[in-house]
Amino acid sequence: MVRAYTQEHVYHHRWDRVTTAAWRKFTDPDTPAVLSHIVDVHTLDRRLDPDSGRLQAVRSITVRSPPLPFLLRRILGQDAVVCHCVESTVVDARGRSMEIVVRNASLRGLLEVEERSTYRPHPDRPEGWTAFRQETSIRCKPFSALAAVAEKVEQRCAERFQQNSVKGREVVERICNYLEAETAAAISC
Repeated sequence: MVRAYTQEHVYHHRWDRVTTAAWRKFTDPDTPAVLSHIVDVHTLDRRLDPDSGRLQAVRSITVRSPPLPFLLRRILGQDAVVCHCVESTVVDARGRSMEIVVRNASLRGLLEVEERSTYRPHPDRPEGWTAFRQETSIRCKPFSALAAVAEKVEQRCAERFQQNSVKGREVVERICNYLEAETAAAISC
């Protein structure tokens, strides 16, 4: 099942100011207090196409999930999950558009998230306002998720079985030594 939603907003600022602010949102000194779920951001690639004038950039973004539900905390053994995302951005200064696509790179066996954002001059006031549109789709992969949970349970069970197997071998070894001593005592009588 896919859950999708769209959000729209009008900034009462010029397109170039809004897109500059969007670029700086992760490096602003006040950002950590507001976007506390952002752990780390790195630019992986940045290219300017001299023919089209388009800037293409790729960044890695590391985010911390909110506290997990009790069952997942018990299964995963942690309160929150760190997720790595890849953000691809294309800025067309001539055409005055900025498009951003963010996808999770980790936890894809459980959940696929895609967020598409666009910044364009507002059609009613193109010189003073900017239209922002964000479309997000979230897809939980239930069969994969169940398989991942089953795999985790199997792993924990296997570890426990291995620990118990060592203990079992020690008990058998002890009983064998006891039986050996008992047999030796019976023969000597």
